[in-house]
Amino acid sequence: MRICVQTVLSREGDPASRMRSSFGIKGFISTSLIDWPGKVCSVIFLAGCGFRCPTCHNKSLVTKPDSMVEYPLEEIVTYLKKRKGWIDGLTVTGGEPTIRKNLPEFLGIFRDLNLKIKLDTNGSNPDMLERLIARGLLDGVYMDVKAPLTDKEYSQIAGVRIDARVIKRSIEILKQSGLEVAFRTTVIPGFVEEAQVESIRVSLGEVRRYIIQAFRNHETLSPEFGGVAPFDQGRIDEMRRRFEVPARVPFIPNQYACAG
Repeated sequence: MRICVQTVLSREGDPASRMRSSFGIKGFISTSLIDWPGKVCSVIFLAGCGFRCPTCHNKSLVTKPDSMVEYPLEEIVTYLKKRKGWIDGLTVTGGEPTIRKNLPEFLGIFRDLNLKIKLDTNGSNPDMLERLIARGLLDGVYMDVKAPLTDKEYSQIAGVRIDARVIKRSIEILKQSGLEVAFRTTVIPGFVEEAQVESIRVSLGEVRRYIIQAFRNHETLSPEFGGVAPFDQGRIDEMRRRFEVPARVPFIPNQYACAG
């Protein structure tokens, strides 16, 4: 369940102020019970992404961020200060937050409020992940692993050319980080099915959490995916039962091995 409380935010004030620097804040959910499992959090959406995943349902954040209202940072900070003790932490998502060079400065503002911070990422910027971890700016990271870790398969799902070694490096950084880390894969009929999920699980190795997400065909970046019917709930449940971590049954590789 996500509780979304709309907060009216003005855009007046001194544009030179640090608190009103452009961090690309294009969305704010004041209270969510689902974006950080086990915590009541607020959620900030940052604009921009280096991927062009055809199934993306946040397409305005990716392709038309300038058409969206910029939420004033100062008023978000004021809101969070007033809710101290009620909000457990902050989820920063996108788009892809790690493409923003001023992300450490941005997260530092919320660290100064003694908030726990979770980052959602596609793993495309391992250097930024290392910087954020080294500076103690993160408590959790949820990373999307979109496809089997080959250049060809990953590029197909990401919509741009991807060097899978970059994704692998991000995975290893997170596995060694000591943070709360979860890896997630969205299953897509005809593209990411049981065989692909098994390949991902084998590549990930031992992880504390792996999540299967269902594809949604609503307002996808590529209109043609609007006509792709999602998996039925029974098949989703079975994939979760077999592949998720914590596992619901022991994971046995090769049950869905690809031919060839």
